[in-house]
Amino acid sequence: MAFIDSHCHINFPELAANMSDVLAQMRQNEVVSALCISVNLADFPQVLALAEQYPHIFASVGVHPDYEGVEEPDVARLVGLAQHPKVIAIGETGLDYFRLKGDLEWQRARFRNHIRAARASSKPLIIHTREAAADTLRIMAEENATEASGVMHCFTETWEVAEAALAMGFYISFSGIVTFKNAKQLKEVARRVPLERMLIETDAPYLAPVPHRGKLNQPAYVKHVAEEIALLRGIGVDEVGRRTTENFERLFKLEKLGR
Repeated sequence: MAFIDSHCHINFPELAANMSDVLAQMRQNEVVSALCISVNLADFPQVLALAEQYPHIFASVGVHPDYEGVEEPDVARLVGLAQHPKVIAIGETGLDYFRLKGDLEWQRARFRNHIRAARASSKPLIIHTREAAADTLRIMAEENATEASGVMHCFTETWEVAEAALAMGFYISFSGIVTFKNAKQLKEVARRVPLERMLIETDAPYLAPVPHRGKLNQPAYVKHVAEEIALLRGIGVDEVGRRTTENFERLFKLEKLGR
């Protein structure tokens, strides 16, 4: 059995300070690889350093929509940084109308730059959307994000949004939120997304799944996400692990990881 955490932030201080334990817990829980996600250009060197140090850790490059007043990534800069062989994705990028209010045109312009960089570099997109699904899908369509493909990370939207993203060639990734008792709508989406288009993630250090809810999250806990999806779909957790691992390898154009 093997699992891959398709989205985590192990460079964040609360996890980076205990990296040897984080990696040991991954091994013990059969988590064979993790994608460490960039949220701004200032911290990208930390993300890349982890990917360079550990063969089973990969990196993305991008600026999260919540980061206002930071260095804006133009297309050329993103494409240049994405040339590193351990950088396998562009993002995380997208729109977030929950945390920030007012004129968010800068967010939409940043999102467009990431999509253009993904197309130019032939690297998939990691997309974050919160309370902005309509604009997210509209910009994806306008910028031909289908050409790049990618993943809707930490998915919490409706089946209709999932369907639209799937139609554009995107994968849907489920986090620990799917294990929460009150996440009824999300559980239904997890039952319906085709297995061949599904990924699992932690978004560590946030959103720890049941039975660790409220505690510090880590990549090892992605196994609990797989267990919940297996329960929802009436299949074995080994099948969820196998299929989501194969999906990760296919989307990010990687060789078989740890198998």
